[in-house]
Amino acid sequence: MILIITHKEDYTSDFIINKLNQRKIKYKRLNCEDLINSNFKVDKDLNFSIDGINLFNSVWFRRTKLPDINSSNPQEDIYLLNEYETLLKNLFCTIDAKWFSDPFKIYKAENKLYQLKIAKNIGFIIPNTLITNNKETLKEFYFLNSKEIIIKPLSQSKLNNKGETEFIFTNDLKNEHIEKLDEYELTPCIYQEKIQKSIELRVTVVGEKIFTSGINSQLFENTKTDWRKGKQEFFKETIPLDVEEKCKLIVKKLGLRFGAIDLIKDTNGNYVFLEINPNGQWAWIENETGLKISDAIINELI
Repeated sequence: MILIITHKEDYTSDFIINKLNQRKIKYKRLNCEDLINSNFKVDKDLNFSIDGINLFNSVWFRRTKLPDINSSNPQEDIYLLNEYETLLKNLFCTIDAKWFSDPFKIYKAENKLYQLKIAKNIGFIIPNTLITNNKETLKEFYFLNSKEIIIKPLSQSKLNNKGETEFIFTNDLKNEHIEKLDEYELTPCIYQEKIQKSIELRVTVVGEKIFTSGINSQLFENTKTDWRKGKQEFFKETIPLDVEEKCKLIVKKLGLRFGAIDLIKDTNGNYVFLEINPNGQWAWIENETGLKISDAIINELI
């Protein structure tokens, strides 16, 4: 039995579940926001069960989402949400099964500076990188990198603006920003040298398998700095064997079984590591390229 930990709006889980149904593979989907209404328990032997199911061979950890709690007391809401979040973390520690991947290792691997440090240590080329709240230091970095640097979020790339989701893309830091730097507050973010791109790559690692796709982001002005601003499709691509090995190695070093890695092939033919999403989306890549990522994930789970 496979336990899938997710929430109702995780369409990537839907993609896998459709295939599990086709192959008649048994699974239990736990939508975390429904935990409050589920029949769960941890018994005297500290075994977790939900809706009468207590034996799981593998767990696919996708996403969590806390229940909606709207009592008349906001402090009670905060307390109860914390208790449900703590319950989930306790379950992550005690469910004895093969995890794809371990949630706590995913949380650690989401730290972008930690990723960059490991990538550099195993031999990846990484961009010159800066995080600072010192404006003079930022100016020095800007000129050191020939006035070609980008700015991107340290963590979240989405924000909720009056109920609407807005994306924070990677953007160029321009001379007009540097000239007016005293007008800005330097909040936590990542500054990096702007790599001159030939092609951008998404390398999806599932266990020992590698699935590489590319996108020609430099064809259009609006996608040159961030391909997510356009509607181009990904296509199958290949990378050198030594780059493949580095991709598999960083996933192992992070203690993961899955990783969605963003690389740039620069105009000199070098492969530059940008970041790894330890639990990233991939279904759209499979749909556009035909790469059998979902089959590899199912094979890991069974």
